[in-house]
Amino acid sequence: MYTALHLQRKLKPELKQGAVEIVVISPDPYMTYQPFLPEAAAGSISPRHVVVPLRRVLDKCRVIVGEVRSVDHAKRTASFTTLATVEEGAGPLDITYDELVLAPGSISRTLPVPGLADYGIGFKTVEEAIGLRNHVIEQMDIASSTRDPAVRDAALTFVFVGGGYAGVEALGELEDMARYAARYYHNVKAEDMKWILVEASGRILPEVGAEMGKYTVSQLRKRNIDVRLETRIESCEDRVAVLDDGARFPTRTVVWTAGVKPHPLLAATDLPLNERGRLKCTAELAVEGAPHAWGAGDAAAVPDVTAAEPGTECAPNAQHAVRQAKVLGDNIAATLRQRPLQEYAHKYVGSVASLGLHKGVAHVYGRKLKGYPAWFMHRVYHLSRVPTVNRKSRVLAEWILSGLFKREIVSLGSLEHPRAEFELAAGGERPKGSR
Repeated sequence: MYTALHLQRKLKPELKQGAVEIVVISPDPYMTYQPFLPEAAAGSISPRHVVVPLRRVLDKCRVIVGEVRSVDHAKRTASFTTLATVEEGAGPLDITYDELVLAPGSISRTLPVPGLADYGIGFKTVEEAIGLRNHVIEQMDIASSTRDPAVRDAALTFVFVGGGYAGVEALGELEDMARYAARYYHNVKAEDMKWILVEASGRILPEVGAEMGKYTVSQLRKRNIDVRLETRIESCEDRVAVLDDGARFPTRTVVWTAGVKPHPLLAATDLPLNERGRLKCTAELAVEGAPHAWGAGDAAAVPDVTAAEPGTECAPNAQHAVRQAKVLGDNIAATLRQRPLQEYAHKYVGSVASLGLHKGVAHVYGRKLKGYPAWFMHRVYHLSRVPTVNRKSRVLAEWILSGLFKREIVSLGSLEHPRAEFELAAGGERPKGSR
């Protein structure tokens, strides 16, 4: 989306003349600003403000809501399906192109953990974030109404696997929300809940540095969050999380944030991939050995020209993806106008992470911030990165309102089965898993 947005600005004269057409194929009609997912899960931001509608933003582009199945770059064609082709039972459609930008991002990297496919919850999409919010509140409702101590204990035990940005921020925001929500339950207290963070390495949040990572661990433990480093989950079958240190936690919530892997679409192309399955790209963001093909973001292995050690690649994160998009748009425009290309070289600004309302850690411009200043810096930075003035204004307005009024702690779990009540009224049965 960022590349197409930059291109429609750079190629404005060509678009007006009809000499250029920009086509965007995406499975969703919106772009998700993933750094805001933890706050959306905690209710600080409305879900609709975490996403950016493609058709409104890319008004000079042709947007196709569909899923690319394969790319034959030798023939300059891509095959894709749409909702209509699926509904009609038709085969994939083909589209030809002159220049290809392949940026499908990444998906959750899962491991063969027994029970994970049945009970695990991901945290990469806005749907998962809102589903997790509803799930946490529903577990508190279950714990409040059950008379079975075992059911209550499992409902109030929340296990998060992965100590990166996604895991730590999601845990921090949701624990903060649940602690606040507990005041409205007559028989559920904040200290009744168990929050467990499982991390396979010896540190969390490596992006903010070792010192700030240790500070984060100490702050989480002060909130009675059980942080287990150098620990792996072996199983979550039968709603029991079994760790390799021998601990067993009956739980109804296992959130999986243990890394990402390249999108499987990359394997369905004839473009060169590295050993990790990412596109081999040059510093100019062109795919190696494939003229007129470009890559950026999580899907691309881009050399870090600013690194001291040769062979270092840019990390697959949002900070690089957004910056690469601008350079990529410039380079594609330069190619069409037969001008020289520029290399992608970033200047490290720092890293910020939220640990809940008014809590955070940051390492910005060499300065280390903790608590409220870090949390404030986190919000300022991401507000500056959200695309369009429309979204910036809406997010800022929601933050101001959330500071003036109390949190929203309503669960809308029925959204996952919107027809359940009508089906029941019409003489059918409730879908399994619905209320």
